[in-house]
Amino acid sequence: MSSKSAQLSTSEISLGREQVREQVFDAYRRWGYLDANLNPFGGPIGGGYSDLPADGEGAEEARRIYCGTIGAEFMHLPQRDRREWIQERMENPGPQQVDRRWLAERLLQADLFEQILQTRYLGTKRYSGEGATAQIPLLDMVLETAAELGATTTVMAMSHRGRLTVMTLTVGIPADNIFAGFEDVDPRSVLGGGDVKYHQGATGEFHTRKGKVIRTHLVSNPSHLEAVDPVALGRTMAKQKHIGKNGVKEILPIIMHGDAAFAGQGIWAETLNFAGLKGYSVGGAIQVIVNNLIGFTTNPRELHTSRFSSDLAKRQPIPIFHVNAEDPEAVLRVARMATEYRYQFGSDVVIDLIGYRRHGHSEVDDPTITQPLLYKKINAHRPLFEIYAEQNKIDTTEMAQKFRAKVDAAYDHAAQMEKSPVLRKLPHYWDKYRGGRYKPEYEVATEVDAGKLQEITEKLTTYPDGFAIHPKVKKLLEQREKMGTGKLPVDYGMAEALAFGSLLVEGIPVRLSGQDARRGTFNHRHSCLIDTENEKEYVPLCHIRPNQAWFEAYNSILSEAAVLGFEYGFSRDYPDGLTLWEAQFGDFANGAQVIIDQFIVAGEDKWGLLSGLVMLLPHGYEGQGPEHSSGRIERYLQLAAKDNIQVAQPSTAAQYFHLLRRQALRSWRKPLIVFTPKGMLRHPDAASPLSEFTAGKFQTVIQDGEITNAERIIACSGKVGHELRRERKRRNDTKTAIIFLEQLFPLPEAELEAAFAQHKNAREFLWVQEEPANMGALNFLAPQLERLARGAPFRSVKRSPSSSPSTGSHTAHEMEQKTLLELAFKAF
Repeated sequence: MSSKSAQLSTSEISLGREQVREQVFDAYRRWGYLDANLNPFGGPIGGGYSDLPADGEGAEEARRIYCGTIGAEFMHLPQRDRREWIQERMENPGPQQVDRRWLAERLLQADLFEQILQTRYLGTKRYSGEGATAQIPLLDMVLETAAELGATTTVMAMSHRGRLTVMTLTVGIPADNIFAGFEDVDPRSVLGGGDVKYHQGATGEFHTRKGKVIRTHLVSNPSHLEAVDPVALGRTMAKQKHIGKNGVKEILPIIMHGDAAFAGQGIWAETLNFAGLKGYSVGGAIQVIVNNLIGFTTNPRELHTSRFSSDLAKRQPIPIFHVNAEDPEAVLRVARMATEYRYQFGSDVVIDLIGYRRHGHSEVDDPTITQPLLYKKINAHRPLFEIYAEQNKIDTTEMAQKFRAKVDAAYDHAAQMEKSPVLRKLPHYWDKYRGGRYKPEYEVATEVDAGKLQEITEKLTTYPDGFAIHPKVKKLLEQREKMGTGKLPVDYGMAEALAFGSLLVEGIPVRLSGQDARRGTFNHRHSCLIDTENEKEYVPLCHIRPNQAWFEAYNSILSEAAVLGFEYGFSRDYPDGLTLWEAQFGDFANGAQVIIDQFIVAGEDKWGLLSGLVMLLPHGYEGQGPEHSSGRIERYLQLAAKDNIQVAQPSTAAQYFHLLRRQALRSWRKPLIVFTPKGMLRHPDAASPLSEFTAGKFQTVIQDGEITNAERIIACSGKVGHELRRERKRRNDTKTAIIFLEQLFPLPEAELEAAFAQHKNAREFLWVQEEPANMGALNFLAPQLERLARGAPFRSVKRSPSSSPSTGSHTAHEMEQKTLLELAFKAF
């Protein structure tokens, strides 16, 4: 054999070894996390993975990198640069500089604070974070890394487990304020009804070891796990928008989940879908699963079919870093890597912090009943700070004494407090807004002069030269041009556009979202024009004046709960704008009932937090079946108390115009529930002359302008009122007055009483509604209407009680509606 041949063979052998090594590494990059040492008591999760190469070129090195206490899932990412970024940091991490004394102290503080709470308040629920105390240094590293990359604020969301410790050690709430929640100091000092201590939101400051300060905002949340997630992201986007182009860099969202909730809660799956979507993306969030490997009394095998609770996240192109919570240095490494990844790629990233739960679901629960073997291990397992300190020969005696003395002093101070402390401070942009009970002085002028309306109309009905407009849209714009100049009555679609346009030129931003909201479910909005030849978009409302406020309209994902939660969150941190969410049909809002119940109607009472969110709920009985008729008026009225929300059903286009402007302009910030029309959107009866836009205001009650001193009074709301008027005309009835109740809550009692008083000869009072007797506004209004009837007979006309809102037969609907109108005019 020649020398040249021998050299070639050596080269080929070397190349072959490199190929084998790369194949081995590729296997470990893809599947190594399945055999990683992630169980806090040793070994892999779910039995390991036997198909990984056990020997061969590079196998030992690959196993050390990918099967240690960090398990990385990243090979599913479609972007090569992202896969290579993670691969480089996993395989060539460089020297890891860890201040082990600092780390031991943070672990000690986390465990010791929980132990002190357990001792001081034995038998009281607090939802300990023990078993996953590495969460505290994890958050430290996330925030310190983010601060170096430009972060100034974090919006944090988490459920109850470990929340009190995070509040004091991360958010920056003094320990005495935490203790005051246990002492239950003067409950009357809490605004409204208040909430339990582990649901309260908080604001504070986090100080990094390098002297930087990050403002912390821990979002208030209910017990409904994961419901807070979209709220936190909506708040994040609003804060980012206040800042401008650097908003994504400066505002970092961190969302903490339980393992059972991450895998099981549908609202989280919906929220995860926001990542990367225009109008909802916040430049990536740090998603932390505080994984206790248990949910209440339920084992992982009963909670999800996948090996890891995090597998839901693999539907998105985002990496997942599993880390054993008993290796705090690995936790710090993952925290830094995840944060850098977020800032590098503007993407979500998941950290699966796998630990255990020291106690039961709460401290009054005995977990040995359902997991006796697991809790034998847990009860024999020492706190992490002790193990880590021993491994690194760190004496924690002095640091424990100092921390305990500090906490004991805080406990003594809390016992002397006379009022419960406020744990959060609202941003300055809330200074001019008010909550509480309604006051007449909150009212504002909402009319707009004709000249301004014509200016807005011109911009709303024109488009760039060369823009290929759809023929149907062209005709609609021509009609709207006539409406805005007084040549035609104004319909709802144009009234809304005029309301938005007038607010924009007055400096008030408008954000609208919902399923198909840009065009509108009923083809009535057309906020975005589409060029028929190239599908380029033109949004007239963005081009009213050069220095106008911003306007945004988004077609949302096919979700109610997450999207409504997001918009609620946005409204919480953008009170100086008009934020609207539109349901495709009013009934579909029941898919977001948890957001409505826990945040929108109760947020002020529980947490003292205001919102001016507008919910647009298409409502009206038109024979379209049970899911396309009712917006469920009764549900909102049942939730109405202490002026917590506003509920309205505007019967004309001008009323809708004034209602929207009133909501945006006045300082009284309350959620507004609007039952909007469907078939009446273009009906002549509901259209309004331009003169009603240039004068007047939103009328909570509309008196009958045709009948004076009537013998019978019909009170009603919405579409049925127009049908009653047509029926009255058909009958040539001159003795029945029809009064529209436009605002159902807060109930305008004085205005109703004044309207009734104009008909002194009235001897019969009726409430007429399309909804069944057990639905609609009847049960809420009946006591008040009976009182206003002044002893005269009061009755109601409605459909029979039903478990379903309406019939599925259009013919049956027509028969029912005809009967309804006949009964309304039948003398008793």
